[in-house]
Amino acid sequence: MNIQQMHYDFKMKLNKVDSNRYKNMKIPEIDWKLNEAQHLFIALIAEPRMKTYLGFETSQRTIDDIASIVVNSKGLQLSLLPTIDYVVALLPEDYMYYISTDKLYASTDKCKRKELMTHVIQHDDRANKQEFYKPSFKWRETNIRFFHAGIKIFTNSEFTVDSFSINYIRKPAYMHFAIGFLTNGYKLPGETTALTGSQNCELPEQTHREIVDLAVLLTTGDLELPAAYQFKMGKVKLNQLITN
Repeated sequence: MNIQQMHYDFKMKLNKVDSNRYKNMKIPEIDWKLNEAQHLFIALIAEPRMKTYLGFETSQRTIDDIASIVVNSKGLQLSLLPTIDYVVALLPEDYMYYISTDKLYASTDKCKRKELMTHVIQHDDRANKQEFYKPSFKWRETNIRFFHAGIKIFTNSEFTVDSFSINYIRKPAYMHFAIGFLTNGYKLPGETTALTGSQNCELPEQTHREIVDLAVLLTTGDLELPAAYQFKMGKVKLNQLITN
C-alpha cells in the first residue's frame, strides 16, 4: 500500500468499531500513529524485550519483514580522542539497532592488519580484566560495548584498530501524507522544516496492514475504547499466526 491507502485502511478500521465517530482525525495525527506503530513493529522484530515474542532472524518471515532497512558492511568513523584502553567508533545518524560486527581489523608494531572477532559486553571490568575474556591480539578477539557516544572497542593498549564495520538496522524515513493536509505541508513538533509531498512506508508491502492494525490498536487505547481495544488486540495477535 502507498501512504494514502494506509490512511484509508486506518480510517476504515478505526471508524468501523465506533460508528464513524473519529472519521475527522487529522492527517498529521494519523501519520504520527502510523509511525509510532512502525517503530513498535520494528522494535518487536529487531530487539524484543521478551525473547518469546518475534525476534530478528528467528524465521525467514521476520528477516524479510525488515530487510529493506538492514544496512550491511557499514564502515564506522573512529574517534581521534586519546584513550588508554579503547577506541570509540561513532554510530551513523540513521542507526537504530545493532545486528552484528562485519569486520574489525587491528594492528601492532610487529603484525599488520589482522581480523579480530568481537564480543558485545555489558560490564567492562568483568570481561576486560579476566584472563580468558580480555581483549587479545594473539587470540584475535576483543570486546565491544555500546554507550551514549558510540561503541567502545577495547584494546588494552595491546593493538590499534585500523577499521571497524557493522551490520545494523537503520531508522526508516518518516512516512507521511502531507500533501493531503496542506499544499505546503506541515511541521512536526520541534522541527523547523515542513514535511511536503508524501513518503510511503519503506518496509515491504506485506507488513503494511499489520502496521495499520498496530496503529489502530494504539489509537483505540489512547481513546479509551475497551471493547474496540480487545477486538484490535485479537487482530494483532492473529497477524502473528499467519505465515506468508
